[in-house]
Amino acid sequence: MVILFGVGLFIVLQLALGLYVSRKVGGDSTNYIVAGRGLVLPLAAATLMAQAVDSNATLGNTDLSATLGFWAGASLPVGLALCLFITGLFFAKPMNRMGLLTLPDFFRRKYGRTVEVLSSLIMILGFTILLAGNIVAGGYLFEMFLGTSYVVGVLIITLAVLAYTIAGGMFSDTYTSILQLAVAVAGAGALIFYIAFEYGLTIPEGMGPFAFEQLTDPAAGAYVNWATLLALGLGDIVAIDFMQRVFAARNPETAQRACFAGAAGTLIIGVPFAIVALSANDILAAAGVTAEGPVLYALLQDAVPPALAALVLAGIIAASFSTADGAILGTAAVFARNVLNVREEAGSGVRDRLLLVTRVMTIPITLVGIFFAIRVPETGILLTLAFDVLFAGLLVPFVLGLYWTRANGVAALASIVAGTTTRLVFFVLVPTVYAAENTLLYIPNEVFAASFDGLPTLISPLVGLVVFVLVALAPRPAPAPTVLAGWDTRGPRVVMPLVSHSYNRSSNGLPSRTDTR
Repeated sequence: MVILFGVGLFIVLQLALGLYVSRKVGGDSTNYIVAGRGLVLPLAAATLMAQAVDSNATLGNTDLSATLGFWAGASLPVGLALCLFITGLFFAKPMNRMGLLTLPDFFRRKYGRTVEVLSSLIMILGFTILLAGNIVAGGYLFEMFLGTSYVVGVLIITLAVLAYTIAGGMFSDTYTSILQLAVAVAGAGALIFYIAFEYGLTIPEGMGPFAFEQLTDPAAGAYVNWATLLALGLGDIVAIDFMQRVFAARNPETAQRACFAGAAGTLIIGVPFAIVALSANDILAAAGVTAEGPVLYALLQDAVPPALAALVLAGIIAASFSTADGAILGTAAVFARNVLNVREEAGSGVRDRLLLVTRVMTIPITLVGIFFAIRVPETGILLTLAFDVLFAGLLVPFVLGLYWTRANGVAALASIVAGTTTRLVFFVLVPTVYAAENTLLYIPNEVFAASFDGLPTLISPLVGLVVFVLVALAPRPAPAPTVLAGWDTRGPRVVMPLVSHSYNRSSNGLPSRTDTR
């Protein structure tokens, strides 16, 4: 009853707060998608941290740490923190200056419409997988603690998040993030202190944070652990939700500082769950309990007081909400603006249409996320797989498009196709995905074994990088001039149209937010 009351109260508070602040949208798509580009540092940092501390990085973290070792699980929060740190160093300021609404807007400006659509579709695929990984946690929670079926739990969590996301967009996401973080921090801190003082923290041989063979020995999972760190640390740089919050910060300096604060907070909340997980098996064995489902849930069900369990579970629900609402909002905005090409044009009425279409698109995006959650009921694996796809196809054209003057649309298109195709081919041919059985789509073969797992994550973006550089450096024929043929008394003549260009450019050569295209 205590758990039911605690979880129920938290969900009601989330809904109430999200719906209350939705009035800030005011019928404006810019307010809905990027909170009017006015987030101050505490709000920008809170929403970035909340996006990083999701249920994949808590439940997935503890499951992987308990079974495979500290680095298998801690790679999730460490990778996410690394991403925010790198984004703060190199990308937050220039991206905030551009005045974008969505990340594919960058690909449109730099490379054109075709690359914009292709990159958008890849992001949508990755983020529906990410959405699924977060609502999986809610399904298991309701099944284990509240007596519903797994599917009913998935639906309850998803509908609650969808309700306030449709209403308030980024404003609802931002203000609910404060409540989510408060509960998550309190739950994580209380849990590790209780376990430490009540049971003691035990670290099995070869599974602790100083067992570096987990990062050096393939037999100890090194390939998979490095793949996780890189997929999140680098692939998450081209994440819709992180970049949307960078765009929403009130100025470039705020965006950068928010990334650094978010990185620190992600480590502070995420790493303790991996430490607790190392003791979980001994604690459960002493209680005569065999974990069925997430290890953390078994621990909360049988080894801690109900009040503490309710607080930690509310924190897990908070983590699910925080990333699920960002994934729904960001993906819907990309679908409406960059795939359906509903553009924002001041004074023409399109702004209101963009708001309407974005809200409508939240529904099919959510339905696809529910499908993945039911089909692949995993947590940490889905998080990593989502950004594995982005890492393979989009990181190279994003970074080189921002910092290399030779980058062009042909190179970007070739790189995206090569990197993504390589990763998808490996996906269907390798029998495991991050040490979990590939139940989604596997073609049996004699070429690739489970020992190859992890390497596709490292190989695929390298393929994209090589292709991008080769195509960008390849000599290209000069374009034929536009010619108008005419006649005068001296015979044929060529009339060349005069073209005048005037652009405002940022320091990196890309249009700034004052560009009027």
